[in-house]
Amino acid sequence: MVDHQVECLWSLLSFIVHLFNVVRKTLCNLLASRKALRRLDSSKRALVNKLGCGFQEEEKAKIEEDATKKKKNNMVDHVGGCGAKGLKKARKRPAMISIPENVSCADQFVREEEVEEEKDVEVEGGGYCLVSRRGKRHLMEDGYGVISDINGDSKQAFFGVFDGHGGRAAVDFVSENLGENIIRAIDRLEEGEDKLEMAMRSGYLTTDREFLSQGVNSGACAATVLLKDGELHIANVGDCKVVMSRNKEAKTLTVSHNPGTENERNRIESLGGYVSCRNGTWRVQDSLAISRSIGDANLKEWIISEPETRSVNLTPDCEFLVLASDGLWDKVSDEEAVNVVLKNREFMKSCKDLVE
Repeated sequence: MVDHQVECLWSLLSFIVHLFNVVRKTLCNLLASRKALRRLDSSKRALVNKLGCGFQEEEKAKIEEDATKKKKNNMVDHVGGCGAKGLKKARKRPAMISIPENVSCADQFVREEEVEEEKDVEVEGGGYCLVSRRGKRHLMEDGYGVISDINGDSKQAFFGVFDGHGGRAAVDFVSENLGENIIRAIDRLEEGEDKLEMAMRSGYLTTDREFLSQGVNSGACAATVLLKDGELHIANVGDCKVVMSRNKEAKTLTVSHNPGTENERNRIESLGGYVSCRNGTWRVQDSLAISRSIGDANLKEWIISEPETRSVNLTPDCEFLVLASDGLWDKVSDEEAVNVVLKNREFMKSCKDLVE
């Protein structure tokens, strides 16, 4: 009887020892797995931080090279994809360039939690009205500039509409400085037939140079009108547009700078860049959907700030101007915009109706 009890106790003890070994082995495996996961998570966090705050040159080159290879494997032919005809296909494409916003990691994480609370902008001044709506965007990136009674002359004025991208830095800078730079250039240049054209060009290039010196990677499109001596002097870069109602008909006074147009595409490719079409939209270096702007330091080799300019003599059949960013022109045709104003004849109400 005693021997049987001893045998049972020994079997029970053996089972307990075996169970202890199994549990210990399981715990060891679990701890090892958690350590491996922590190491993996740590490496992932390091990669995210590098993506947010900037790469070392070698890492950046490698990732851009991988992205370019994948892009080449998946991308539709950049000429056939948008139905362009008679355009030569680029033989070689450099690596895709991104347009990062120049912020620190801490600023980036804070900004993700912020919700912009800009109110709608409504301004009514001498001879002009302005309305701006943010719409569904998280950040309002449009701006405007008005300088009336230039040098004390009520018949001289400057008006501009600006559309930023990559943050508000560029659009705010352009709103504050472009008009002043154009006026200073007029005062500085000697008299000549092309003085005002040269002054507008100088104003755009100077504003671009001054903004780039700040080292901020955002940009802005611009469309401006200078009223002087009975003439309108129009300039633009990008896709902001100026439309005139002349004898109740819409007349477009600007040329949008689209990378898909033959002249702009040839210019970009002659400088070693490339233009591609994705989902029906032409882009420079697979990034920006316009080919001229103020700012955009990362793409400055191809995205120039040289404005398109023209002059129009004012006559009695010149009724009014509509200046707007692509947020309006993507939804409303030139004729529709003019008809809305003609129908209302109340400029503030017309502006509100156009942006609704």
